[in-house]
Amino acid sequence: MTETATVRSGDRVFIDKQHPAAYRALVAAAEAVQGAAGAAGLDRTLVELINLRVSQLNACAYCLDLHTRAALRAGETTQRLGVLAAWRDTELFDARERAALALAEATTHPADAAAGTTAYADARAALTDDEISAVIWVAVTMNAFNRISVMSKHPVRKSPVPPAR
Repeated sequence: MTETATVRSGDRVFIDKQHPAAYRALVAAAEAVQGAAGAAGLDRTLVELINLRVSQLNACAYCLDLHTRAALRAGETTQRLGVLAAWRDTELFDARERAALALAEATTHPADAAAGTTAYADARAALTDDEISAVIWVAVTMNAFNRISVMSKHPVRKSPVPPAR
C-alpha cells in the first residue's frame, strides 16, 4: 500500500491506513511508553485501567473493546472493569491506582486546571516521579490512539462467544 492509498469506512478515511508510516511511528512510540511503564513499575493491569479510563472519557468504542480484552488477559476482574467509570465511588481501587486514574483524566482534559492541580498533588503523594511520567505518557499515547479510532470510526466487531465451561 502506498502512503496515499485511500482506505475508508463509509464516509470516513482510516487515517492509520491512509498514512501508515505516521501510524507506525505512533505504534513505536507506544511500545517505548510500554517499556517505560514497565521500567517504572506500573503493572499491566494498571496500564490497561489507564487505557480504558482514557478511552471511556473519549468515547472510543474500538479502544474500549480492545483494552477490555487486554485487561482481562492481564488478570483484571470484571467487577473492577464494570465500575471503572465510577472509580471514585468505590473502594475497589487503591491509592496508587486512584492517583494514576486521576492523573490520566487530567491528562485527557488538560483545560480543567483545578482538577489537574489536584490530580498532580495526589500523584505526588502516591507515585514516584518515574510512575508519574509513565502514567502521563500512557495517557498521552492512549489519547492519540483514541483520536485515530474515533475520527476513522474504526468498527467494533462482535467477538465470538467462548464455549461454556
